[in-house]
Amino acid sequence: MELYNYIKSLHLIFVITWFAGLFYIVRLFVYHAEAKQKSQPEQDILIKQYQLMQYRLWYIITWPSAILASIFAFWMLFFTEVGKVWLTQPWMHVKLAFVFLLYLYHLKCHQIFKQLQNNEVKHSGNFFRIWNEGATIILFAVVFLVILKNAINWIYGVVGIFVFSILIMLGFKLYKKIREKNQNN
Repeated sequence: MELYNYIKSLHLIFVITWFAGLFYIVRLFVYHAEAKQKSQPEQDILIKQYQLMQYRLWYIITWPSAILASIFAFWMLFFTEVGKVWLTQPWMHVKLAFVFLLYLYHLKCHQIFKQLQNNEVKHSGNFFRIWNEGATIILFAVVFLVILKNAINWIYGVVGIFVFSILIMLGFKLYKKIREKNQNN
């Protein structure tokens, strides 16, 4: 059981750093997209810096964290007695579905990362702000599932995060209007 707790601790540490990387990479995507609207030479300076920051974050923190979190998760699930029991539980099946969505989200972020490394900006800063909520929703769902260990009650937490996300978006729109108003004055 002591080995299991070490594996679980390492899994949790790398899940946290993985999410930190996902949250910050999308924030850098926002800055990169907005830098594209700047005039020269500021645009070139900012974009070059954001590309370097994105590269380091993605390959030094985010990808290694994703891989290590996955290794420790597989170890827990398939090579410990507790994990084998959890694999029979409905809440774990739902959690693994959200983890699959997290992998898809990560891969889409990788695709966007590659585009931005080639200075192909296909989305706006506003798109990336909304895109950033995807990881938040997955995080809330997984945490509620793991803590409640119930395949149904996690829905209340996810509904709560959707309501919270809507409030954040409304706040963002209000902030944008205030920012535009201040720029016009």
